[in-house]
Amino acid sequence: MVARPERASLPLASGFGAHPELPPPDATLMPTINVATPRRWENGQKPAVPAGLSVSAYATGLDHPRWLYRLPNGDILVSESNSPGTDISTLKNRVARFIMGRAGAGEHSPNRIILLRDTDGDGQADLRSVFLENLYSPFGIALVGSDLYVANADAIVKFPYQDGTTGIHDRGTKVVDLPAGYNHHWTKNILASPDGKYLYVTVGSNSNVADNGMDAEKGRVRIDRLDLSTGELSAYATGLRNPNGLAWNSQTGALWVVVNERDEIGSDLVPDYITAVKEGAFYGWPYSYYGQHVDQRVQPQRPDLVARAIAPDYAIGPHTASLGIVFSNDATALPDQWRHGLFVAQHGSWNRRPKSGYKVIYVPFDNGEPSGQPQDVLTGFLTGDEEHVHGRPVGLALDGSGALLVADDVGNTIWRVTAAQQP
Repeated sequence: MVARPERASLPLASGFGAHPELPPPDATLMPTINVATPRRWENGQKPAVPAGLSVSAYATGLDHPRWLYRLPNGDILVSESNSPGTDISTLKNRVARFIMGRAGAGEHSPNRIILLRDTDGDGQADLRSVFLENLYSPFGIALVGSDLYVANADAIVKFPYQDGTTGIHDRGTKVVDLPAGYNHHWTKNILASPDGKYLYVTVGSNSNVADNGMDAEKGRVRIDRLDLSTGELSAYATGLRNPNGLAWNSQTGALWVVVNERDEIGSDLVPDYITAVKEGAFYGWPYSYYGQHVDQRVQPQRPDLVARAIAPDYAIGPHTASLGIVFSNDATALPDQWRHGLFVAQHGSWNRRPKSGYKVIYVPFDNGEPSGQPQDVLTGFLTGDEEHVHGRPVGLALDGSGALLVADDVGNTIWRVTAAQQP
């Protein structure tokens, strides 16, 4: 290892697509740290959109909005949440907390869910209420029948739901514990199966590449399937470093996920990705990435598992911290060119020079598979000099009219993207 400034040697576009370029690892004495500090939106400022689209604020003045969920009646639920702050006390983790604090992620968790309602259909939420509170770093939300499930950092909890209610005061019932105690990657997402029999649950790793040993990763780096009739939680796919957004491809019926890959082997490695999830598949973490690309930092090696590792479907750039996804089939408030693919919210890098992410992109699909290069949908979160950040996109949803909603957890805003009005 050498002590020198490290930066990308490849264009960012080389880390996108079905066959990303994967150069040799670039190990340095200290990891690349390149953080954008928050400078919140001033009056009238907003992200940029390409020609044919328009963006406006659906709701402002929120408190660290992370995740979005649309109820059947069109109400939007917003998880106001942050890390619970529990992690293994190592020098690296203390540095990581300092870095995340500089990026706007070190604030106290509000631990609640807010309900937003647009009662007059003007594209702005005019009713706001505290829907659930006293949660524990909540993230994913799913409604199955009259049961509303919330994924806290340590457990899935169930609440009774009635259509149209603006608040739930029931204490809820714990359905199943989730790996917690230490929470390097604390976000837990859930998605119901179309038949309502299962919840699919994402659980990220407790380190970058098994830094704390594999015992600390038990029950992690995977997508689980929870049988709602029996309460049994079982592994559906493994070796996924930090899976976040989940979505069903209505054209093929496949479950898709977005995954944050590993850090600290150079600005060009490793690309985050989206992929259709194959039941029983192993995706490599920590022993390899993108199939059989072995990570030499991990000891002892496991060539038996590397031989099983499969490559994901589509890379979406190194260190982009991609989190939310939503298929655009029902995005009827957008022009047709944006209604045949997948939107991806990229929260933004800390371990890349120059920076990557800090935008919402669109990956076009054809016959149920990614096809072609991604297109920018929402940009302008970074200042021109890339030293500051107005906001960072996280959760995505489509509202009842088919417009795209984007949770901005630094700008404390929900943005709404529609077709531009014709003159």
